[in-house]
Amino acid sequence: MDFLPDTTVLLAFSAAAITLTLTPGPDMTLFLSRALIHGRRSGFAALAGASTGLIIHTLLAAYGLSALLAASATAFRLVTIAGAVYLAWLAFQTLRHGSALTLETADTTSSGGLARSWATGLGINLLNPKIVLFFVTFLPQFVDAHDENARSQLVFLGLYFVVLSLPFTITIIALSERFSAALKRSPRAMRVMDWTFAGIMGAFALRIAATLTR
Repeated sequence: MDFLPDTTVLLAFSAAAITLTLTPGPDMTLFLSRALIHGRRSGFAALAGASTGLIIHTLLAAYGLSALLAASATAFRLVTIAGAVYLAWLAFQTLRHGSALTLETADTTSSGGLARSWATGLGINLLNPKIVLFFVTFLPQFVDAHDENARSQLVFLGLYFVVLSLPFTITIIALSERFSAALKRSPRAMRVMDWTFAGIMGAFALRIAATLTR
């Protein structure tokens, strides 16, 4: 199957994807807030909305980057370099400011309807510029710009990211009360997540820098 990356690339991507999934951010804040305030069904609905947004991001990034590659290999290379810089910046920001889990800012007056939770998850995901930038810069790190199957590999990796993250996010929502309480009780656990995330992002940035000097 030409759209499948080699095993080494897939394992590296899987490690990064799992770390990203477990690192608190806007999406996780929404899932936990909805689950704690309106029940787990609302948390799962918000997850479904966010996953829909990730699929849309995947398709836009894959087809946009493929068009860029077809137009100019140099431009695609510049996007890759920008991606390395962005990943290094993410690592630095995470170590400096820590993860963003702000359950206390949840809107307790909003409706707990499943459709509203889904739409909120979709909206937060689609309108978050960091997610747009991340998909555009992160996915190309795992694709060979000279591979004629680059587009299908980009689509596969994006969809694989969504599928791989689901068991973890579903478990987090199902155990929302325990998970959020544990994170708030243990700042050290949050910092371990931060350092793990920063380490993986920094490693990818260094890997890209090394390939550029060859």
